[in-house]
Amino acid sequence: MAFSNSRLKLLFLLSLLSLIVACTGVPQGIKPVTGLNADKYLGKWYEIARLDHSFEEGLSRVAAEYELQDDGSIKVTNRGFDAATGEWSVAEGRAVFVENESTGHLKVSFFGPFYASYVIFELDKKKYQYAYVTGYDRDYLWFLSRTPEVSAEAIARFREVAAEAGFDLEELVVVDQSPVE
Repeated sequence: MAFSNSRLKLLFLLSLLSLIVACTGVPQGIKPVTGLNADKYLGKWYEIARLDHSFEEGLSRVAAEYELQDDGSIKVTNRGFDAATGEWSVAEGRAVFVENESTGHLKVSFFGPFYASYVIFELDKKKYQYAYVTGYDRDYLWFLSRTPEVSAEAIARFREVAAEAGFDLEELVVVDQSPVE
């Protein structure tokens, strides 16, 4: 069956749209937190542990800063130290809530119109001191904290919750948060 140019373009656009929608979804069985206070979530978070990806590979002392913008979006500034180059790597992006400000499901873009999910699935709602975050699938996982160091018990609890949620922790990286010398 031969496709016309217009049909090929439509097929391409539909494929691209489904890919974009898939990247802003939530992994099956994961529930974003509800009752989120967006204002309390803003500010600086330290990355305690992660499943590594090319965009963070080799980075230590990673932190994220979330800042509310006039248009209601959130400015995201990720910063990490690359020991191989001796330089800081900084990436700025924009996040918006997918449903509403009280549900921990946002979409984040660092590259124009392309968004990826940012799903908060565990949160200390009393003090907002830690958060567990995933992406659109279980290949993405972060343990964030308001402090650069946490107790061994906090890491053990993170591992337990993440394993129960179906994450493969074999490649988990505990992030070095020691000061740069």
